[in-house]
Amino acid sequence: MKRYTWIVGLALVASVALANYATARYHFVPVGFGQQATAGTFFAGLCLALRDGLQDLGGRWAVGAAILAGGLVSVLTSNPTLAVASGAAFVVSEVLDAAVYTPLKNRASVGSPRWAGAVTASNVVGTLADTVVFLALAFGWAAILPALLGQLIGKAYPTVVYLLGGWLRRAVHGEPVELARP
Repeated sequence: MKRYTWIVGLALVASVALANYATARYHFVPVGFGQQATAGTFFAGLCLALRDGLQDLGGRWAVGAAILAGGLVSVLTSNPTLAVASGAAFVVSEVLDAAVYTPLKNRASVGSPRWAGAVTASNVVGTLADTVVFLALAFGWAAILPALLGQLIGKAYPTVVYLLGGWLRRAVHGEPVELARP
């Protein structure tokens, strides 16, 4: 297993703990465009982008291990209400993200339009799942609609940064990035 696989996997698990900490500590924060979201939204979006990167580097087994570890960290690093909401949202969103990303990224190289489409589609699905599950369990169903736009905006930032990094990597090196086999 490549050294970068471990680094990305640990960053994914750490971002789960940071999402829980930020939400418990800061609650709702501005995310731009006049919207607010839970403070952990940025880290939750980072989880989705890192999951895609982890699959590219280490394959589905690495992703499965990270999802299990992240779910456990989520439960262990939160108050009881956030633990259930965060753990369930993390596992559901990451599994759905993987289910969309895996077939779409087939034979795509990092930075290519096909790869960008796979990242975007999977992160939209993962973001919606994470938002609905987390908000419903943590704050009740009535919290979903008022917070939805802010959550989508906050979780989009890490995806955009990840896409820009892939395009920059391709522009600088001009060759496809070696991807792990599914």
